[in-house]
Amino acid sequence: MNWDDPTDTGADAERLVGAVADREDQAVEAALRPKDLGEFIGQEKVREQLDLVLRAARARGATADHVLLSGAPGLGKTTLSMIIAAEMGAPIRITSGPAIQHAGDLAAILSSLQEGEVLFLDEIHRMSRPAEEMLYMAMEDFRVDVIVGKGPGATAIPLELPPFTLVGATTRAGLLPPPLRDRFGFTAHMEFYEPRELERVVHRSASLLDVEIEPAGAAEIAGRSRGTPRIANRLLRRVRDYAQVKADGLITREIAHAALAVYEVDERGLDRLDRAVLEALLKLFGGGPVGLSTLAVAVGEERETVEEVAEPFLVREGLLARTPRGRVATPAAWAHLGLTAPRGAAGGPGQQDLFGTSQ
Repeated sequence: MNWDDPTDTGADAERLVGAVADREDQAVEAALRPKDLGEFIGQEKVREQLDLVLRAARARGATADHVLLSGAPGLGKTTLSMIIAAEMGAPIRITSGPAIQHAGDLAAILSSLQEGEVLFLDEIHRMSRPAEEMLYMAMEDFRVDVIVGKGPGATAIPLELPPFTLVGATTRAGLLPPPLRDRFGFTAHMEFYEPRELERVVHRSASLLDVEIEPAGAAEIAGRSRGTPRIANRLLRRVRDYAQVKADGLITREIAHAALAVYEVDERGLDRLDRAVLEALLKLFGGGPVGLSTLAVAVGEERETVEEVAEPFLVREGLLARTPRGRVATPAAWAHLGLTAPRGAAGGPGQQDLFGTSQ
């Protein structure tokens, strides 16, 4: 079971299927996080590679290489950073890119680190440029130059740092400048989870929360969790509430199905906003293409909410496509909503694909 604590908030944090952690998530996750790599579920390749890196460092009696973890929110970046510190027997310091707006902010943190300490820097791509340039030298030479004074009389005082391990986390690895990315000794990309892995996450969470759940009930929750452990954990808590109020507390497939119907999360993990976007695209615009601004007005949401909150999952599920002419529905979108596409409509019979071939 694996989660992050991203600093971003907004519309996604308010959704039951949003991957951004709210305060309730953070409180629960602190108690449920795995403590070592053996307890960590999923991300097999990352776990295997990271285990080799940490074992080799311990054998040499040295600090571990700097680690960069990338991937969507809720997949386990923060959890892995804490596991790295635990495996190395070192304390951990946690901060985030948006919190470091000046080089002095970073210098204050770096100068207070203990030898071998792990510094976890979430959303590292959002750090200010001056702090980023200071980080280059700190990572490579364990040294920073502190500027004292201003103008012609300014003096750079070198400050030696104890060896430390930086664990950087980002949801947008492409925004990291190459000089920063190249200074990490180990880079890993966190993938979305398979349903079977999420079932194990749900069972482990249920055990720790003292919730009775049948395998079919866990499978029902896992299938609607968008490949994200944090969402699986949140859905489990809501289904637990329903089971305690409406049933005898045991989560079966039927109870999970009924509970998630109340919370408007369907069998593919789509919620009210996702279905509103699809319904507008299909019913009002015949499957598209339609511009983003027009689609946002049709569902009564801001353009950014549709583009950044709803669309990524719809695209990943193959229900919507972004094209130069606008948003277009796929045949899977018509099928998912139980609608029949008119002939010639986007995603319907007679519609030409990108190569000019009729479907």
